Amino acid sequence: MILSRIWAAASVLAAGLTSATTITTTSFGPPSSSSSSSSPSSLPIAKLADNATERYANYVALAAFALQGFWYDRDTGLWDRAWWNSGNALTTLADWARLRPVEAESLNVSDVIRNTWSRAQDVKVVTTKSYMSNGMIKTEECVNGQGPACRGAAAAAVAAAAAAVPAARAVQPRAFRDFLNDFYDDEGWWALGLIHAYDYTRKQEYLDSAVRIFNDMQGGGPTNCSGGGIYWSKARTYVNAIANELYLSVAASLANRVPADKARYVGIAERQWAWFANSSMINGDSLVNDGLDAQCRNNGQPTWTYNQGVVLGGLVELYRATGGRGYLDRAGSLASASMRKLVDGNGILVEGCEHTGDRCGADGAQFKGVYARNLRYLYEVAPSSDIKAFLTRNADAIWDKDRDGKTNKLGVAWAGPLYDPIGNAHSSAMDALVGAVAVA
Repeated sequence: MILSRIWAAASVLAAGLTSATTITTTSFGPPSSSSSSSSPSSLPIAKLADNATERYANYVALAAFALQGFWYDRDTGLWDRAWWNSGNALTTLADWARLRPVEAESLNVSDVIRNTWSRAQDVKVVTTKSYMSNGMIKTEECVNGQGPACRGAAAAAVAAAAAAVPAARAVQPRAFRDFLNDFYDDEGWWALGLIHAYDYTRKQEYLDSAVRIFNDMQGGGPTNCSGGGIYWSKARTYVNAIANELYLSVAASLANRVPADKARYVGIAERQWAWFANSSMINGDSLVNDGLDAQCRNNGQPTWTYNQGVVLGGLVELYRATGGRGYLDRAGSLASASMRKLVDGNGILVEGCEHTGDRCGADGAQFKGVYARNLRYLYEVAPSSDIKAFLTRNADAIWDKDRDGKTNKLGVAWAGPLYDPIGNAHSSAMDALVGAVAVA
């Protein structure tokens, strides 16, 4: 079996052997009724001898096998039947492939990207989101007729939401062509995933899809808060940080990839950053809270790690597009604050909910990887010993304390203990491992 070979390879790595080992695999991704078996390929497990980059690369390869083997559904193109989280998993794999293309293509990552682009945009998804008492958003989804949002209270909430907003903005069960739905943050995750898929494959259709998503995101603004930004959803009731950070990041990313429209995208991104920086969502500790209240003031909700991350990536892309050093300087100060304040005593990134009963749920389990990923983007343009140490330290903790040694499943608490892993937590932890490959 594929996984048994992977687990054996993991044992070799854990034992610290320095000889090269090879494992034979089938195509990257589990078999399904709609897929046929492909020719075997080989994944080299490289020599460990004092080469940190290769060691982390081995970790990522083993984790990628686990991600695909346990959680990828070729029929829908989704991971763990999670909608917005799958946009993040797509980004993670594309970023890894850009760093390690030979390994990635021995595992058919391009095919996984193509399959997700083709299948995911055609699935029928109904999404409902609600705020929990701890400030966490809980997402429930009905994917092709399966999932918690297909029944009971969640289905009733979807119906009530549809009745409460204008027909043009109503939540409707539909096939989301081009990855569109009723939440602008969900759309932003898919746009970034497709942009990074384009970066790796150079397939124009992925970038075109991202452009169409962004066009829809533009309909989310302006808000009633100083006439800027976008709303979280098409119900236009809440102005939150993540949707606005994603709007910044997608606009700036497109500025660097669509030359014919660069000036327009730069203008959008610059106006968005100016609005965001003055919105009060960034608090006195240089941390980003969840959003704004009805009076357009910082609502004091938690400083989730992903909100500290996406803004970094947006500023990096804006710096690349304009050369404006001020964007990079601000990203550096925000990163320094979050690296100091959102960690435990050993410098390991912590989400405040990870040791609670629901372990941050399906949504919060994704957050820390988003932070690590964007911290790595900052490192690419502004190398820093602090960022390097942060990413490698967290990668080591994940592999040593937050991994099932038999399956290589990764959990939500990077400092341990390992709780029951889910696909979202696993792909999130992979982002930190990919970051370590990049900086080691």
